[in-house]
Amino acid sequence: MNRQLSFTQHGMWIAARMGAGTAYHMPIVIALDAAPDRGALAKACRAVVERHPLLGCALDDTGGDPVLVPAAQLPALEEAGSLAEAVTRPFDLRTGPLVRFALVGEDTLVAVAHHLVFDGASKDVLVADLAAAYEGAVLPESEPADHAAEQRERVAALLPEAAVFWAGRRHEAADTAIPGGFLRSRGAAAADVLELPLGIPEIEGLTPFEVLVAAVHTLLASYGNPEVVTALDLSTRTPREAGHIGPYVNELPLASRPSGSTPFADFAAALRAELREVYRYREVPLARAVPGLRPHTALAPVSISYRRLPQGRSPLGEVSWLAFNHSVRGALQLQVAHGPDGALASLRYDPLELPAAGRLVDDLTRLLTAIAAGPRRRLADLVDFAAPVEPPPAAAATVPTPAPAAQDAEDDALAAADPLVAQVREIWEQVLEQSPIGLHDDIFDLGGHSLTITRIIARMQEQLGLEIGLDDFFDHSTVAGVVAVVRR
Repeated sequence: MNRQLSFTQHGMWIAARMGAGTAYHMPIVIALDAAPDRGALAKACRAVVERHPLLGCALDDTGGDPVLVPAAQLPALEEAGSLAEAVTRPFDLRTGPLVRFALVGEDTLVAVAHHLVFDGASKDVLVADLAAAYEGAVLPESEPADHAAEQRERVAALLPEAAVFWAGRRHEAADTAIPGGFLRSRGAAAADVLELPLGIPEIEGLTPFEVLVAAVHTLLASYGNPEVVTALDLSTRTPREAGHIGPYVNELPLASRPSGSTPFADFAAALRAELREVYRYREVPLARAVPGLRPHTALAPVSISYRRLPQGRSPLGEVSWLAFNHSVRGALQLQVAHGPDGALASLRYDPLELPAAGRLVDDLTRLLTAIAAGPRRRLADLVDFAAPVEPPPAAAATVPTPAPAAQDAEDDALAAADPLVAQVREIWEQVLEQSPIGLHDDIFDLGGHSLTITRIIARMQEQLGLEIGLDDFFDHSTVAGVVAVVRR
C-alpha cells in the first residue's frame, strides 16, 4: 500500500535530492560473538523486515508528492569487503529497499538503514528483533500504524500555537564563533570523527541531556558568541509508536544568552524550562510554523543528539551504537549514547570548518569536569569568556526596489506579453492559494516550503512539460527566476 510521507520524511527527501550524501545513512555494527549460521542470519534479517515493512519500502516521486511504495525487492544478507563499503554505498530511494544487511569478514554484521525510515531508537528495536529471530523466536506482528497521517493530524492541531510560539523567538542560526574562525555550514559534507567517553555530571533536578546541552551552550558562549543557537534532535515517538521502526524525530533550534555571572545550575535550569516549552511543539517542523525558512540539511551549524541505550548486552555480540557514516549535517554534530557504563560521544565534524576539533573536545571535557566539581559556580568561574565576536557582515543589496504599484504594473505587462510567465505565475497562485503573486516575490517570503515547491515543480511538468531541479528552484525562487532557468 502506498503511503504519504511524514513532514520529517519529506524534509529528508528534499535534502537527499539536494545532495546529502551519506548524511542520512544510519549504520549499526555488531561484532558477533562467533561466526554465524549464515542461513539462520539471513532468515532473521528477512523476519525483521517483514515485521517492520517500512524498511522494505522505496519512494515514488513521479507525481511530485513522493509516497512510500513496496521496494522492487526485499533486502538479502550480503557480503562487503569493508565497513566503509557497507556503510557508504548509496541507497537508490526510487527502487529501495531502505535497509541493507552485510557481513564483513567472518563475524561482523553491518545493518545500514536510511534515516527516511529509521531513527536512533529504531536501532534498539532492530537489534533486539534480529537477536530474537536469530535465536529462533517467531516475531509478533507489529500493530499497523500510519505515522505520517497521524502526525499530520497532530501537527495541524498544534500549528497555530506553534506559529505564535516561534514568532517570538529568533530561529535563524547565525555563524558560530570558535577559536580561529566560524562554523557556518548548514549542508552536508564529508566528515572526520572523534569518539570519546564523556563524563556528564549528575545535577539534581536536571537530566543528563539538559546538563550536556547547557555545557555545550556555555562553551560556545565562552568562544565569543553573544547568542548561542544549536539544533537538537528530539524524539516525537508517542506511546502507540513504541516498538516501531521509523523516523520519529524532529530537529528544532534552542537559543540561549549565557551570562558569566549566572551559576551553572541556574543557567541549566533556565535552559530546561525553555526546552520544556519547545517540547510542547516537538512534532511541528520549524518550516511549517515559520514562514520564509529556506531548506537546509541542518537547522544550525552545531547540533546535538542524545539517547539512552538499552540495558544489557545484545545476545548477538558487541554493538557499536554510534557507528560512523562518514558525513556530517552542518559543521559539527555531537552525538551521545548513554548506557549503563556511562556516556560515549561521537563528534562528527567538517574538517574544513573545524580544523582543530581536538581543542573543542578538550575544552568540553574540562568544562564538564569543572561543572561536576562545582555546579553552583558561576559560568565565568568555570571557563574563560572571550570578548563577543561578530561574523563579517553580509554584502548589502544594491539593486533598487521599485514602488509596489509600479512593480505590479510592470509584472502584469510582462505576464500579458509572455504566456509562459503567465502560466507559471498561475501555477504558483494555485498551489500557494494567493493572488496576485509578483514576478519577483520570493516563494519563501510568501510562506512556501519544500512541499509546496515540489507541488509546483510537478504541476509545471504535468501542465507545461517543463522540468526544473530543486537546486535551481531554491537558487532562483521567484516566478521570474524559475522562467529564466527553464529557458536556459
